[in-house]
Amino acid sequence: MSFLQLNQKRFLIFGVANKKSVAWHIAKILCEENAETVFVVRDEKTREQARKLFPNSEIFICDVERDEQISQLRADIGQKFDRFDGIVHSIAFADYSDGLRPFHETNKKAFLQAVDISCFSLVAISRAFADLLERNASVVTISISTTKMASENYGYMAPIKAALDSTIVFLAKSFSNFSNVRFNAVAPSLLKTSASAGIPGYLDSYLFAEQVIPRKSALTTEEAAATAIFLLSPRSSGINAQKIIVDAGMSINYFDKKIIQKIANEK
Repeated sequence: MSFLQLNQKRFLIFGVANKKSVAWHIAKILCEENAETVFVVRDEKTREQARKLFPNSEIFICDVERDEQISQLRADIGQKFDRFDGIVHSIAFADYSDGLRPFHETNKKAFLQAVDISCFSLVAISRAFADLLERNASVVTISISTTKMASENYGYMAPIKAALDSTIVFLAKSFSNFSNVRFNAVAPSLLKTSASAGIPGYLDSYLFAEQVIPRKSALTTEEAAATAIFLLSPRSSGINAQKIIVDAGMSINYFDKKIIQKIANEK
């Protein structure tokens, strides 16, 4: 028996976009562990891309901003599948089309849309699929390594991820009234994904992170995904309502000697 005990288990995965996405890496490992994967994407274009990546899996469409689509998704999936051993919530969106602004100039409409897609969608999805989740199922979302550091280029998404971190706690408590479903978050440091490429100034922060991380190489998306796999597995049954930081040690090395010397020499 595999250590992770994922053989023949079934998972519902939201957020697969391409081979750079966290969700793709999670799904790839699940398939390697002989688990069944069912996907939900935002639109037809993304479904066509996902079909090329996972030709043997069912792929559904749902815009999580629209309640009626979530309800329809639940009905459609319920006709084909009677249970799931877990859900992967790898959905996030922020509108940076107006460029980078100081935080106090954040656009209300953009902020609330980002909250809806990136945070509240987890509540909506969990509620919709509560009766299809096995009693000991695991729900995993994707957060960020720290929401207490004001990374200016990440803008208003950090407070939204902080809300997501709190949301898993309240979902875990709420679901405990009728099940043992666990809710946890994987919180990686900077990753090289297609989504991150759209964040103004992200590349500079990514290059800086490479130098701050003790091993001098950035966290890989596969490393973040591997942590999610463990949280999805029965082996992590004692972990609930937690944010698991995966940053390759970045948070302990901000005063790296070489970085300090470089800045000192520039003065």
